[in-house]
Amino acid sequence: MPQTNVQRSRRRKPNTEGTAHPAALLLLLVTLTAATFYMGTRFAAPVSKVAMFSASLAMPQGTAQTIREELTAEETTEPATQAPAEPSAAPAAETVSEPALTDTPEDILAMMASAEAASANATKKGTIVEKQYGAGNATDTWENITVRNTTASHSIDIAASVAKSASLSIENISEPLVLIFHTHTTECYELLDRNWYATDYITRIDDPARNMVRVGDAICEQLEEAGIGVIHDTEIHDAKYTGAYDRSRESIKAIMAEYPSIQVVIDVHRDAIQQQDGTRIKPVATIDGKKSAQIMIIAGCEDGKVTNFPTWEQNLTFALQLQQTAETKYPGLMRPILFSARKYNMDITPCSVLLEMGSDSNTLEEAVYAGRLIGTALAELLLRYAP
Repeated sequence: MPQTNVQRSRRRKPNTEGTAHPAALLLLLVTLTAATFYMGTRFAAPVSKVAMFSASLAMPQGTAQTIREELTAEETTEPATQAPAEPSAAPAAETVSEPALTDTPEDILAMMASAEAASANATKKGTIVEKQYGAGNATDTWENITVRNTTASHSIDIAASVAKSASLSIENISEPLVLIFHTHTTECYELLDRNWYATDYITRIDDPARNMVRVGDAICEQLEEAGIGVIHDTEIHDAKYTGAYDRSRESIKAIMAEYPSIQVVIDVHRDAIQQQDGTRIKPVATIDGKKSAQIMIIAGCEDGKVTNFPTWEQNLTFALQLQQTAETKYPGLMRPILFSARKYNMDITPCSVLLEMGSDSNTLEEAVYAGRLIGTALAELLLRYAP
């Protein structure tokens, strides 16, 4: 079995328990000789727990376990002989609110501040230009679905394909249903939102807090919120670039052998778009007032030299439904689907896609936000097929 570093995330509902304040009974007051105590306690269990499973050597973890606790209410006592006090307004109960999708994680804010401080000594190498891709970049459109078809032999009937049922047979949504992994794990992003990139900018990094693992974590968090079982493989498959897809394929097969309930397999990457003059393109959209990296789904097919891909039409249906769901929830989030003659391990399940989360010119903040959005859309799509 190949070396893997797998996070299994299981969403648990918070447990709450409390002691009520019963009405004083006259007979009980007569027989009691001690003071009556009124006590209230509230407990909040961890909102989520991430368990690590490793077939061999442990790799850096991309997701930290988060535990939120509410303070235990203070005990209060009243002497038995004390006259009843005038009723007073009860203090508002403390609540722990989930972070909004638009909130920037604190550690990313810290990284941005550090990068800003260091940028005074940076030397500009080239320009970054923002671009929002849409119907103008597509060959085929239907309603809010856009596709760029680069195949030599296939035409697309979007309406007919998206109307089909995806190849999903879900019995228990909480069991591992989705596998998130990264063939090019070390791909990373800018930290600062600016219109230029520096000479010392790096495009790959082992740090899971900054590379594709972090974006995968954001997707997983939204699936967990919806109660959907998800496995996140954080293995670095591109320590050597050549052969990365072969190595990720071995990881996929090993994980699916261990978790046969997995039906959806998603390879999370980021794009790199550069013009001949060195200008880099940053795919971006504004969603709910916040910049997000745009996302491109890649759906492959049999064509030309690409063979042994019998489920490609089923994969295309799933890709189109995910595109439609995401664009309906968050208009502008999605670039046109790239439909092309390629396989990229998408032949393993009939619900496999590759996601390009922005480009190397987007910021980590924008990419993580995009991860939250597509994770929410994916959860909505999968819940339609749940029993």
